[in-house]
Amino acid sequence: MLYRKFPRCRHNISVLGFGCMRLPPAAGEQAGGKVDEQKATALIRAAIDSGVNYVDTAYPYHNGEGEVVVGRALGDGYRDRVFLATKLPSWLVTSREDMDRYLDEQLARLATDHIDFYLLHGLGAETWENLSRLGVLEFLDRARADGRIRYPAFSFHDQFPVFKEIVDAYEWTFAQIQYNYMDEQFQAGTQGLKYAAERDLGIVVMEPLRGGLLSGDVPAIHQHILDAPVRRTPSEWGLRWVWNHPEVTVVLSGMSAMEQVKENLACAAQGLPNSLSSEELAVVETMRDTFASRMKIPCTSCRYCMPCENGVDIPQCFMYYNQAYTYDAREKATGVYLWALNGSFSGGIPGYASACVQCGECEEKCPQHFPIREYLQDVREFFGK
Repeated sequence: MLYRKFPRCRHNISVLGFGCMRLPPAAGEQAGGKVDEQKATALIRAAIDSGVNYVDTAYPYHNGEGEVVVGRALGDGYRDRVFLATKLPSWLVTSREDMDRYLDEQLARLATDHIDFYLLHGLGAETWENLSRLGVLEFLDRARADGRIRYPAFSFHDQFPVFKEIVDAYEWTFAQIQYNYMDEQFQAGTQGLKYAAERDLGIVVMEPLRGGLLSGDVPAIHQHILDAPVRRTPSEWGLRWVWNHPEVTVVLSGMSAMEQVKENLACAAQGLPNSLSSEELAVVETMRDTFASRMKIPCTSCRYCMPCENGVDIPQCFMYYNQAYTYDAREKATGVYLWALNGSFSGGIPGYASACVQCGECEEKCPQHFPIREYLQDVREFFGK
């Protein structure tokens, strides 16, 4: 196993982190539901036995069961061998007291007296404004002082100006961002990666394979892989591309099968910064261009069309629709569409395309002059009502 350091943390951290959002489901359960605890424990411990020392979970994973399963998996001495990360459920916090209540509940769930890396989960403009108003930075200072957490961090889902504001607001240990070869301009993106590094923040990467979309068997990229100077699987190309960035400390992988653990461990052993040749980087660029050419809707997610009075999350609808076509992943994209836009993260208001009433206000605001109403009808017909 290779290790890197966060600039503000002296410890060696494994370049491969075990992300616990996709633990193996119990028989008859959908992904993200009740966990097959025996299998999950075996996967987590196998990774730790092979050198992984960063384990990442969160309050809502697996409907709240995730932290409990992880806590038990880290029994028998495994807790002392890892840096444990979990996250404050930012969107649920309505008072300063909530912060302490959730943290104490998480410590109990995880059967530990401290969290090594405590993240504010999924920050965006609204959650950051709310948490700041309620005193979250004072909460982090106090939780560090009393030993309940060791290092503060945050995960992020918004645009670069918001990322920059959050980075500059506090002495974080790292930022966790979505980053892969298809998402260089998405959310924080490469600009955020560089900005954080210039300010001595570490970077933990989530979704290095876009939730598995970049690891799938997509015929459109078969020839690129066959013609490459080095034989690698799609997953290996995606992971190696992220590890090639020296600003990145940890790459998270949501491993749900032992085969994935073994493949990722083997790949991580080669994950040195600046280790890909120009010819290898050209292979990734060709795959990126091929995927990009398959997108159905050329939306750039500028969000000038938002907000929609009827709750439709227009850019997200287009993103999941594009994913289904781009990666030959209709079933996966449908599942994520139904989950991500069900209202859990937007005050209970679903963001599905089916809520569109064809008012046309979004088209008046779109700088690209897209036929948004027509596109939303396509999305509705594709995913259903």
